Amino acid sequence: MPNLPTYEVHACKYAHLPRKAHEVQIMADPHDGDHPMDYFVWVAIPLGEDGKRLVGGQPIVIDTGFSETVGAQRGRKMLRSPALTLRDLGVEPNDVRDVIITHLHYDHVGGWALFPKARYHVQDREMQFATSRHMTKKPFRHAYEVEEVVAMVRHLYGDRVVFHDGDGEIAPGLTVHHIGGHTMGIQSVRVWTRNGWLVLASDAAHYYWGIEDDKLFAIVFNVADMLAGYDKLKKLADGCQDMVVPGHDARVMDRYPPSSAALKGWSVRLD
Repeated sequence: MPNLPTYEVHACKYAHLPRKAHEVQIMADPHDGDHPMDYFVWVAIPLGEDGKRLVGGQPIVIDTGFSETVGAQRGRKMLRSPALTLRDLGVEPNDVRDVIITHLHYDHVGGWALFPKARYHVQDREMQFATSRHMTKKPFRHAYEVEEVVAMVRHLYGDRVVFHDGDGEIAPGLTVHHIGGHTMGIQSVRVWTRNGWLVLASDAAHYYWGIEDDKLFAIVFNVADMLAGYDKLKKLADGCQDMVVPGHDARVMDRYPPSSAALKGWSVRLD
């Protein structure tokens, strides 16, 4: 067993969207079944050797959700602000120092303003992708918002962006890993917990059917990388498929216990 600090990890739901198979899959199920999407922000909170929260420990937030304005423009309604759920978990967004941005799509970076003191961890290839010639193609740029990409460039010039090239350690027991596939630079997060390695796939695997059945999500930059990414996610979880958490599958809320009685339906504890 690695001699690493452990974390408690929560998935905070902030929006929901009904979806059919043809809207989310390449070569979709001909029965066109329901595949609803939940939208999440995740947080990892360091624990001491006694299993209690480490005094002075810095929580690490993974993704920021979309902004209410952009969500409304895209037909997505924010049901509960991620900031409110984080505060209910004892995490003050104004004090968060590190935010991992898995990729720069609107529903993962749009809430950046919630974290005024944070630095943002991004893969080299994601910033490259979002500002490259690929954005001349509408299918690639559809899920990006120009003002949010520009905001991240401004943060870069304000010394608030940390770049990673492949694998990188954010803190002992918490690392990022370039996956690719969905976008050129999407990264996933590996966290050491009391149950072993937990992998937050984000959109490297939107649903369990990606990890389990090698099915392809509808928005993809590189099909081969998306398929290889499923294997890498499972490898990062030491081969335990059940320790990989997809980015948008509504079943996440059913598979894990509520973070607290008050947060039932809004946050589940993944560790």
